Amino acid sequence: MNESRNFTPTICIVDYGMGNVASVRNAFAFLGVEATISETANDLAQADAIILPGVGAFGEAMANLTARDLVAPLSDQIRDQRKPFLGICLGMQLLAEESCEMGNTRGLGWVPGSIQALPPGPGRHIPHVGWSEIDFDPKDPLFARIPEDGCFFFDHSYYLDIGAHTTGATEYGASFTAVLRADNIFATQFHPEKSQRNGLKLLRNFVNYCAARHGAEPARDAAHV
Repeated sequence: MNESRNFTPTICIVDYGMGNVASVRNAFAFLGVEATISETANDLAQADAIILPGVGAFGEAMANLTARDLVAPLSDQIRDQRKPFLGICLGMQLLAEESCEMGNTRGLGWVPGSIQALPPGPGRHIPHVGWSEIDFDPKDPLFARIPEDGCFFFDHSYYLDIGAHTTGATEYGASFTAVLRADNIFATQFHPEKSQRNGLKLLRNFVNYCAARHGAEPARDAAHV
């Protein structure tokens, strides 16, 4: 038997003080995949894949990443070493060039575009909290085995414009990027860890993508998602 077929990637969830890291780790644990929570450059270097979750304000998030000396190590591992990466919610927005939230703040600049405020409107509450369908690219490996009318859970007040790297979009007063991909960089505006079965499928698909880069397929999780 080819031992590589049993390969399971090691995943590092970046802890930079912006919430929900435990819920992301629990989602991977449900899939039978161990994920560590860390704020050290060494753990980023040791991991096979990196997750950047987040809830809260863009400016505070960038300040925290800078204060913990994580910006350069993240850029090295993701952009230079081309390690698989998944940004979630605020973790996706931070990939943009800048955000207008509470004054203009520079982002990581890994993808073009800026973060804008969702427009208010009659019967439309801000923040956008709840379930929405996504118009996604069926060729995107994150959406393998996910139905075209699948819904995901959103909780946000700001959005990234649709651009060249958009692989999934939805609408809430404005059409915006719900999912993006730039080579090894994946990101979602919604919370897969809160999106029940479809969210778990997406996280499993990310694990499968990581394993495929090593010429392997991971074992199915006990939940068979």
